[in-house]
Amino acid sequence: MAEQVDVVVVGLGVGGEETAGRLAQAGLRVVGIESRLVGGECPYYGCIPSKMMIRAANLIAETRRVDGIAGTASVQPDWTPVAKRIREEATDTWNDQVAVDRLVNKGATVIKDAATITGPNTVRAGDTEYEAARGIVIATGTVPSVPPIDGLAGTPYWTNREAIEVETLPESLVVLGGGAIGMELAQVFARFGVQVTVVEGAPEVLPMEEPESGELAREAMERDGVTFRLGAHAQQIGYADGTFTVTLADGATATGEKLLVATGRRVATAELGLDKLGLDPSARRVEVDEHVRAGDKVWAVGDVTGVGAFTHNAMYQADIAVRDILQEADAPTASYHAMPRVTFTDPEIGAVGLTEKQAREAGLNVRTASTPIPASTRGWIHKAGNEGFIKVVMDADRGVLVGATSAGPTGGEVLSALAVAVHAAVPVNTLRQMIYAYPTFHRAISEALKEL
Repeated sequence: MAEQVDVVVVGLGVGGEETAGRLAQAGLRVVGIESRLVGGECPYYGCIPSKMMIRAANLIAETRRVDGIAGTASVQPDWTPVAKRIREEATDTWNDQVAVDRLVNKGATVIKDAATITGPNTVRAGDTEYEAARGIVIATGTVPSVPPIDGLAGTPYWTNREAIEVETLPESLVVLGGGAIGMELAQVFARFGVQVTVVEGAPEVLPMEEPESGELAREAMERDGVTFRLGAHAQQIGYADGTFTVTLADGATATGEKLLVATGRRVATAELGLDKLGLDPSARRVEVDEHVRAGDKVWAVGDVTGVGAFTHNAMYQADIAVRDILQEADAPTASYHAMPRVTFTDPEIGAVGLTEKQAREAGLNVRTASTPIPASTRGWIHKAGNEGFIKVVMDADRGVLVGATSAGPTGGEVLSALAVAVHAAVPVNTLRQMIYAYPTFHRAISEALKEL
């Protein structure tokens, strides 16, 4: 006989852990099932350890900027304290006991095993089947997507996981993919002395962002010594004598001691049993409505929904799921029109809402404007490392911003003001009448608005 519970949460990454914990604190009988690490990708292989790496790499770059402004300085990069900090402060050497205890202390039951959905309200883990009276929450996240390139399978290539775990840096590295993950890690390793080559099939890196963002990031990283092969597709991978050889479509090659595959992520739900819930197990994502419901008594949160692979979105959807499951009278519904995102390169690139291209493809009456950060007073003061810009995308018919990019020394932080503007549809005329503190990086927003 199945064990009776209120909710089963399948997958305890950021979104699943938040959902399970809050429902348990509300008094529900909650079982959370996770086959890997409670907490998911972000604290162990993603946002937390990678930003530790980026912080260290940026300190190296800042030290090198002292000359000509504040005297002279030299730096000798050393990866040892970075790897040590990741193990001791971020991941407990990839031990999730603290996260498990945190969830258990909230009242949830944690099962470390693979889950199989066996019926509309039932999930099996190990030898036990659980029947969920209120429903099932799917929060299984994504895994690295590895392209079927000839010769790649069977080689000791890296994904983000191996790159985060590395204790001894290679002399050279080829990165497949010029998206956020590939670019962040490429810059880190380059600043620690690794010879890095980035291979990207699109004409510019960061292809999902404004073209100006990709150009800015690429030029900055070229100054760090990174080589780029753009508009280039890998056709074959060779590995011999400790060296990877990537053969491109035009016959050129790129070689490196290590190969990092950063070509995106995919859901891994084929064996989960989604068909028992009336869902397509081969779909590229679990479709959800504005209540993050995927069906009757079924919710899905986080990367598995395909709505932005961001920790903040997983937390956002978890809140909606929890309040819907608890049947709160004022439970919110999801809106993704102001989705913020930050690529933590140097310069840091923050963006929210639609790009100019997306806005035009949506049929909006688009007006754009931009201003360079070095032209602002704070940018001029900052001098070394001041590259960046503010770009705003306006729906001229409504007189509101539908998207914006904030690139620069604190691009992700400056983004907050633009995110509020897009989220709340603040009239541009109102934004123009604001008082912007002087001299700040965010004051450049007012200069961009003047150009609209």
